[in-house]
Amino acid sequence: MAAGVGKTFRALQELRELQAAGRNVVVGYLETHGREETRRVAEGLPVFPRREVQYKGAVLVEMDVDGLLSARPDVVMVDELAHANAPGSRNAHRYEDVAELLAAGISVISTVNIQHVESLNDLVVRLTGVRVRDRLPDVVLQQADEVILVDLSPQALRERLRQGRIYAPEKVDLALKNFFTVDNLAALRELALRQVADVVEAAAPEEDNVGMKERILVACAAEPESGRLVRRGGRIARRLKGDLDVVYVESGSLTREQQKLLENFRAITESLGGTFTVIPNRGGIGRTLVEYVSQNHVTQVVIGESSRSRLQEFLRGSIVHRVLRDTRNVDVYVITRE
Repeated sequence: MAAGVGKTFRALQELRELQAAGRNVVVGYLETHGREETRRVAEGLPVFPRREVQYKGAVLVEMDVDGLLSARPDVVMVDELAHANAPGSRNAHRYEDVAELLAAGISVISTVNIQHVESLNDLVVRLTGVRVRDRLPDVVLQQADEVILVDLSPQALRERLRQGRIYAPEKVDLALKNFFTVDNLAALRELALRQVADVVEAAAPEEDNVGMKERILVACAAEPESGRLVRRGGRIARRLKGDLDVVYVESGSLTREQQKLLENFRAITESLGGTFTVIPNRGGIGRTLVEYVSQNHVTQVVIGESSRSRLQEFLRGSIVHRVLRDTRNVDVYVITRE
């Protein structure tokens, strides 16, 4: 649920157990954050040398993917799965490095905090007021053979913080007042519990004759607010074990900034395991969406609250009202604007 619960400690313990069982293991990337307990549990484990990257006069260190591919250990421990790699690296993100190791038949044990999961990003912002930059596509978690929750109560985690076991003493008071409040930690803990519950449910055998598979449609616009809709649709699709479709209906020429937004939505959609499509306008956005719903057997629609004024809706009609009125046997989620 947050830094300091003991994810890295648990991963290193697991690696040590595998080593005792005769497996060829190595630490590919470890970040102790100066925590003595983490350093001690890592003692004696083989650590693979990291590569150095020159960037703006500074020397950054990253995992040596090519070296690990050549060495071919059985299992690699890779800390902080959502981490962004140094500029100029072959892969922009560490989870892409991990994908290369997996493709080569090397098993990986890794760690991640719940606030880095892409589909939960907007929810985390709303609950905690903090938006993280490094995010992990949901499909990466979905492809894991095993997901383990390392749990701790908010009160116990705050006590660890006060004891100086997570951050340096000068950072403790600020952390306790800001991110590490009881309310924030309780909310993040609930998200983590739900995420693992979803994984367990998804792994359960499907019953026979479950009927038509759910198909979730997200209607996005070329505006920042639509990113939240895409993530909401991704969470719905995951819980219903359905397919995710995100569409943008053409509505005139786009600015460069709007084009970038749509490319970002495409990337988010694909990270959630869905498909992103730009579809031609067939006599109005509302009408086009209704036709798409009918032709593609959509069962759920996620759409944003209208940004049009009352006058614009009077003159041009309401997209939301059109979708609500003209679809049949379809659940429609109208998401409020922030």
